[in-house]
Amino acid sequence: MKLLMTSQNNHPFHLVDYSPWPITGAVGAMTLTSGMAKWFHLFNPNLLTIGLMTTIMTMIKWWQDIIREGTYQGFHTQLVSIGLRWGMILFISSEVLFFVSFFWAFFSSSSSPTINLGMMWPPEGIKPFNPMQIPLLNTTILLASGVTVTWAHHSLIEHNYSQALQGLFFTVTLGIYFTMLQMYEYWEAPFNIAHAVYGSSFFMETGFHGLHIIIGTMFITTCLIRHSMKQFSPNHHFGFETAAWYRHFVDVVWLFLYISIYWWGS
Repeated sequence: MKLLMTSQNNHPFHLVDYSPWPITGAVGAMTLTSGMAKWFHLFNPNLLTIGLMTTIMTMIKWWQDIIREGTYQGFHTQLVSIGLRWGMILFISSEVLFFVSFFWAFFSSSSSPTINLGMMWPPEGIKPFNPMQIPLLNTTILLASGVTVTWAHHSLIEHNYSQALQGLFFTVTLGIYFTMLQMYEYWEAPFNIAHAVYGSSFFMETGFHGLHIIIGTMFITTCLIRHSMKQFSPNHHFGFETAAWYRHFVDVVWLFLYISIYWWGS
């Protein structure tokens, strides 16, 4: 009996072939989560390292398959591209709701601090960051990165590949600079995550946002590499578009973080 590949069907949809990456991704994510718990409690990073390596390997190989299907095999038709765009929109929407839960907890605690917090916000004994120092610099950096990624996107649409490459390079550089400044801020922080609800809210919200910045920087770095390999065209650059959407999303979240936690919350 002859086995027909799903990609040979004559229709505008893309039915993917059998792939091992969903299974390895699930195993890697489970190992990563278990390893993180083991690292927190037993200070043993071995399982965490295995889970991290498995997840990274799955990401790289899975993305290679998607790039091959969309760039070289032509499976990402116009109809498929519309579905992918809606998928990214729904993903970003879920991320918005993820951060809304943290903002809800922060405003609930800061608007009516309980007696356990001394009926004041910030709680007594906590010295908040000056919003006019590193937080303001990081705000400028993120807004600048939004400008550079938009510059790169419009340059690609206008067939200006050199400026698109420059815009992507500056966006990656600004993302790395932001992460370095946030690491320095954490290192110099006069409080930690165990300092009442203020510390937990601050580090959970800024920490998850910092993780999104790292992911977005990896996203745009991948676009930089692909663009240098001539894999993007003015009419076919869905990966570039989603990277730009993601960068603008984390920029907007940071503005809310800066206004609420650094400025109003201090």
